[in-house]
Amino acid sequence: MQPAVTAWAPPMATEADPYAMPSPVQPSSKSTTETVKNALSRWGRKVGEATKKAEDLSRNTWQHLRTAPSFTEAAVGRIARGTKVLAEGGHDKIFRQAFSAPPDEQLRKSYACYLSTSAGPVMGILYLSTARVAFCSDSPLSYEAAGGEAKEWSYYKVAIPLHRLRAASASASKVNPAEKFIQLVSADKHEFWFMGFVNYDGAVMHLQEALSGFHNLHA
Repeated sequence: MQPAVTAWAPPMATEADPYAMPSPVQPSSKSTTETVKNALSRWGRKVGEATKKAEDLSRNTWQHLRTAPSFTEAAVGRIARGTKVLAEGGHDKIFRQAFSAPPDEQLRKSYACYLSTSAGPVMGILYLSTARVAFCSDSPLSYEAAGGEAKEWSYYKVAIPLHRLRAASASASKVNPAEKFIQLVSADKHEFWFMGFVNYDGAVMHLQEALSGFHNLHA
């Protein structure tokens, strides 16, 4: 004999069961099908954006490693740099040590890239702070000491105060558009060319924003 069928009712708090709580469902103006379609559409856009970012990162990383004279050395050097950043507590601490930054100077961004020099591209990190744009090579470079009797080693560093920075321009090679550059020009017309950025678009945007914001603030 089957049990009698009774109408279901949501549980209500009683003295015997004070923990039961009714949870009424709010009526929706949209159908389930429409809700699912909208959710899938939003998910599709996010996947598309994430895919584009992943493709850009992959392409830029490949170009970054190809910029060095030795692909293998560049890959090993980048891994070693990442290990050093973790060991020393992040880019902020490395920046402060490398450039003796005062406490009120804040690091905004850092970008893996190369500085173009007469001796070839130098791998390092470009730093953007509240006071300057600076570059420091990942490893010390050798040079001949006075007299040419012995070689000495030094990090390759460049630092341009924001109030001395005249322009930050983006450009690309006409022969190979994948080769992208950022040209920094100082107020006294010194030029610095950076290339092989892992995050090129971000570097361009933040450098130009910092330059524009600084000049507008002190106009």
